[in-house]
Amino acid sequence: MTRSHIVIVGAGFGGLSAATRLAGADVDVTVIDRRNYHLFQPLLYQVATAGLSPAQIASPIRAILRRAANVRVILGKVTGVDNGRRTVIVEGGTLEERRIAYDYLVLATGARHSYFGRDEWEAAAPGLKKIDDATGIRRRILTAFERAEAAQSAERRRQFLTFVVIGGGPTGVEMAGAIAELARVALRHDFRNIDPREARVVLVEAGPRLLAAFSPRLSEAARRSLKRLGVEVRLGARVSQCDAEGVMIGTESTRERLQSATIIWGAGVAASSAAHWLGAEKDHNGRVMVGPDLSLPGHPEIFCIGDTAHALDTDGKPLPGLAPVAKQQGAYVAKVLRARIADRAAPKPFHYRGWGTMATIGRRAAVADFGWVKIDGTLAWLLWGLVHVSFLIGFRNRIVVMLDWLWSYVTFQSGARLITGPGSH
Repeated sequence: MTRSHIVIVGAGFGGLSAATRLAGADVDVTVIDRRNYHLFQPLLYQVATAGLSPAQIASPIRAILRRAANVRVILGKVTGVDNGRRTVIVEGGTLEERRIAYDYLVLATGARHSYFGRDEWEAAAPGLKKIDDATGIRRRILTAFERAEAAQSAERRRQFLTFVVIGGGPTGVEMAGAIAELARVALRHDFRNIDPREARVVLVEAGPRLLAAFSPRLSEAARRSLKRLGVEVRLGARVSQCDAEGVMIGTESTRERLQSATIIWGAGVAASSAAHWLGAEKDHNGRVMVGPDLSLPGHPEIFCIGDTAHALDTDGKPLPGLAPVAKQQGAYVAKVLRARIADRAAPKPFHYRGWGTMATIGRRAAVADFGWVKIDGTLAWLLWGLVHVSFLIGFRNRIVVMLDWLWSYVTFQSGARLITGPGSH
């Protein structure tokens, strides 16, 4: 008898968790991803603000799975799924199209930026989802200081030294805090015509408070921490216009124009095209509605996990798009598949065990919500660092990141301040 073939699309937290748990099983596994590396997205903002280098938060997929003899890796972009024929349509590096048959399919295709119908804003306000995004934003931030140094007028200098971050979730809060620290700490002695500490960092949030998923007390703690760093927090300020010269915020009666050469988007995400591929029911963010075992209703051979899936917790609320959720879902689906292949009883419905959520706001400031206890300040910052280092793949990455953080903390220097990529020369 031929062995079952499991295809996993996406090597993020969920897909990689499923693949590693299926290593050594009596199945053949194919992992497909458009990039050859697994990325630790929660630390992308540190690459974007010159705190870490890309290689410190990414690992080659083949290296991670090299010991899994029953797992192969394909570099390619999935463009569709044929449910009837049970095939995945893949566009390879040379643009040839191929079809890969599956017995079971796991879609872990992640999320992308959402501009709420204003996709033309992306050119002026890039989001942060992949390494290219992070290095592009780093280039914009560092170039802004260089142009401010060379600016001939005070007006242009102010525009270059104004940084606008849109969105008050964890990404926006962490980005705003990191930019403020970069300007006020790491760059403070590097220029002659400007004082980087005069940089204006504005965090714009349409809602009534920051970090809406956290408790009101922690939201207020985050706002105070940002204020101490010099960040201007604008709550209840909706963006109505966004271009290369700045943004328009506020209501019809209180509109305000913020002139800025550097705008960063952290306001929303949308799921990948998986629901479209499957012709499946989806939520308002494009996530596929899945059953208690994370399978597609009517198609028990197809599973969706991570940001691809609209799964519910025990209270009937959608699970958040967090790395621990995706990892646990990947491990659970692997358990379900192992049971099916061995003709054993199916595991109980998926249950997420949440340990809490965290966000950092610069040096020695963070918020952590563990449900039963809520922490902010230095202790939360230390816990944030320990948790994120433990999630990194590879002993070397953990050690290098810890040493980099220690060096930055002691010397007030940021070691990855390189302007690279298109338009950098």
